[in-house]
Amino acid sequence: MIRLPLPGGGVREYVPRAEPAAPGGGGPSVSRTVFSAAHVVADPYADTGPDAPAAVDWDATLAFRRHLWSHGLGVAEAMDTAQRGMGLGWAGAAELIRRSAAEARAVGGRIACGAGTDQLTGPAGLAEVRAAYEEQLALVEETGSQAVLMASRALAAAASGPEDYLDLYGGLLRQAGEPVILHWLGPMFDPALDGYWGSADLDAATETFLELIAAHPDKVDGIKVSLLDAGREVALRRRLPQGVRCYTGDDFHYPELIAGDEQGFSHALLGVFDPLAPLAAEAVRALDTGDTAGFRAILDPTVALSRHLFGAPTRFYKTGVVLLAWLAGHQEHFTMVGGLQSARSLPHLARAYELADGLGLFPDPELAEARMRSLLAVQGGLR
Repeated sequence: MIRLPLPGGGVREYVPRAEPAAPGGGGPSVSRTVFSAAHVVADPYADTGPDAPAAVDWDATLAFRRHLWSHGLGVAEAMDTAQRGMGLGWAGAAELIRRSAAEARAVGGRIACGAGTDQLTGPAGLAEVRAAYEEQLALVEETGSQAVLMASRALAAAASGPEDYLDLYGGLLRQAGEPVILHWLGPMFDPALDGYWGSADLDAATETFLELIAAHPDKVDGIKVSLLDAGREVALRRRLPQGVRCYTGDDFHYPELIAGDEQGFSHALLGVFDPLAPLAAEAVRALDTGDTAGFRAILDPTVALSRHLFGAPTRFYKTGVVLLAWLAGHQEHFTMVGGLQSARSLPHLARAYELADGLGLFPDPELAEARMRSLLAVQGGLR
């Protein structure tokens, strides 16, 4: 039994489960393309600070990617789950892309990597934004990875309307050597992206987004949508040109979106599949056999954990993701790039532990309990 702090004060007693429920590894799904956006493991012994370049434990970081590939998932590298723009700068992201791409080649894992504009450190014009995108796109393609054109804070600040988005993205798509994934990240994940695609009106922004895709369908493998609005994603999905995938980034409604309906389904590029990898992989393989009910039976119970991790302020969901990686034994510490291990409260972390344990996500429940006890003792004085 372990005593867990409650949000309103006080503690409750919780009895951890004795055995894990998560299954072993397996091959990739044949019915869906599934990426997990993966976190980075910080170097806890680096003498650094929140404003200094990120110090990454490369061995542990790459080992976690091998864990994801072992379950048949693709890795979405250098995305916001890796604290891109929240501690991990472009120099660190570039090194991450190079190392992960080499590891993917070595083990035969699927990888897509984020290309953005985060090397820009101050106000920038459209020409500078374009050049920054081009630099990052070139690096991603040089590694042999698929590119994800990430939403850009600098573009959101520099653009004066939809035409600027259409012109800049159109130029990037014409330059891309292979079809890319377009990334629409909502302001709940990053407030600096409010008004992306030229309008705060999501209906108007959607029309601009679709206009871009319709003009370059051969250069768009798919779209990654993170708006936490299932109805809007389905409506957008149904209007995509033939052959352009929709990769859900909706960490609240992913089971229903991946399962789909009579008119189609979403593939997946999700941060929550970082901690959920074993269960997510097993669930999607059920879809390969046409077992939608089995898929939902596995994945529906995970939504409570995902909604908790991605609760407001959503951009700090990475703290819970790294906590669960530590508790599951994928890394030896709960230290994050930029000190973001402090971004969530102790009751929030305790609830994340309880929900993950209930799902059987910890390969060694005793280790997870012991580590959670140590955190509660140090940060909360609980014994």
